[in-house]
Amino acid sequence: MACRPLLTALCAVMLSGLCSCSTSSNLATAKVYKHGNGTQIDNAKRYKVRTTAYSHVEADSLQYGLASAEGGNLKYGNFRSAASDWSVFPLGTIFKIEGLPYTYRIDDYGSALVGTKTIDLYKPDMAGIKKWGVRHVNISVLKWGSYAQSFNILKDRTKHSHVRQMVQSIHRKTGGNATASL
Repeated sequence: MACRPLLTALCAVMLSGLCSCSTSSNLATAKVYKHGNGTQIDNAKRYKVRTTAYSHVEADSLQYGLASAEGGNLKYGNFRSAASDWSVFPLGTIFKIEGLPYTYRIDDYGSALVGTKTIDLYKPDMAGIKKWGVRHVNISVLKWGSYAQSFNILKDRTKHSHVRQMVQSIHRKTGGNATASL
């Protein structure tokens, strides 16, 4: 697989300065093994990131209800919704937070996240937001999301400046071809 080192190098360049991470050779998928009372993740890309929490019951989210930016419903169970700047962590990125049993998927974005490396975790109520607060956590990316899917959703929403900023950043990262596979 001669293209794997090239893909890894390209991703490393794109993500340089994003967050601190440990070495790993495979961004696309990772094998997850359950054993004993914990989960071991092989070949996952690890990052230290700032996290916050949000909810559909906050004043600035009421107009969207339980709808995610992707178009489905926000999720809160073993599989949970999260929001990010899609030019940093694209739509569909799946990750786990070290020490927690849940799996998160980026399916939402927020204007306050654009231009940051923060991931916002969905909570169903204000108590969950307050309890989470702001935390710097280690995450393991199990599957990297898609800049093309992010772009396809965002391109029709550019009347908002934060969306234009994400579209422009995706455009720069993909060399003007957001539909190209990274």
